[in-house]
Amino acid sequence: MDHSLQRIGTSLSKNPELGKLSRRGFMLATATLASCKAASTAPGAPVKTSPNTSYRTPSLGGPVPRNNVGNLSSNFSKDSGITFSRVLVSGNYIAMTFDDGPHPRNTPRLLDMLAMRNIKATFYVIGRSVDLHPGVLRRTVAEGHEIGNHSHTHRLLSKLSDSEVRKEMQLCQDAVGRATGIRPSTMRPPYGGLLQRQRKLIHAEFGYPTILWSVDPLDWKRPGPSVVASRILKGTTAGGIVLAHDLHSQTVDAMPATLDGLLKRGFKFVTVSQLIAMKAEPPGAQASNVPAS
Repeated sequence: MDHSLQRIGTSLSKNPELGKLSRRGFMLATATLASCKAASTAPGAPVKTSPNTSYRTPSLGGPVPRNNVGNLSSNFSKDSGITFSRVLVSGNYIAMTFDDGPHPRNTPRLLDMLAMRNIKATFYVIGRSVDLHPGVLRRTVAEGHEIGNHSHTHRLLSKLSDSEVRKEMQLCQDAVGRATGIRPSTMRPPYGGLLQRQRKLIHAEFGYPTILWSVDPLDWKRPGPSVVASRILKGTTAGGIVLAHDLHSQTVDAMPATLDGLLKRGFKFVTVSQLIAMKAEPPGAQASNVPAS
């Protein structure tokens, strides 16, 4: 392509007729040839761009929708169940949960977003992270959010002995107690891995039901904020428990669109304990409980 540009210049100097070509025309011709050269440098190669690691979801220009559920009880019966991935409820209630914190930057940013919308969430925290960032957890509790036990070191509990599982639960519970003076009411196993026998053990000894989820946006794979939001909006139904991770900045970036989208669809946010406390009996349960005459 360089030779072609050179030939145009030479022809213009030697040929009077071509010399009549306007300066604008010459510039257009050379620009076209230059673009051809750039395109031919690597035929078929994809265009490479640098990742925008500083992306933040833009602030909305106006009031955001607000969650309005009133005062709801979080005192659920120990007989409610041992494991929950969702809860049968009579209203359009859902629980938003965040794992693997507290994080010194992402969690406070998320708390700001939740406060703007009057949403209370449940945070499944890692004990050793609580010890590193107790102030973040204190703020989380002070703003009315629920804390759950997510183990002390985030190990796969289904591969551990009973004594090791007890230790993981106790150390995390102790860390939360030191930081905030409260005790978790529920637990979530790292990776969702917990044997049924272990679930019964934890429920019997700690009083924790095992909380799994009904919606998983796979945000730990970092697919991007818009994908995280889309997956949650698509998968959420009444009584659902939504899994997310405040450990990842992309997840927090996705929350304004996610939370506003769910609110606009009529969902009401409650904590996991509140969701379990409003558990309804399945249709026909009362009739089946009536003794035969």
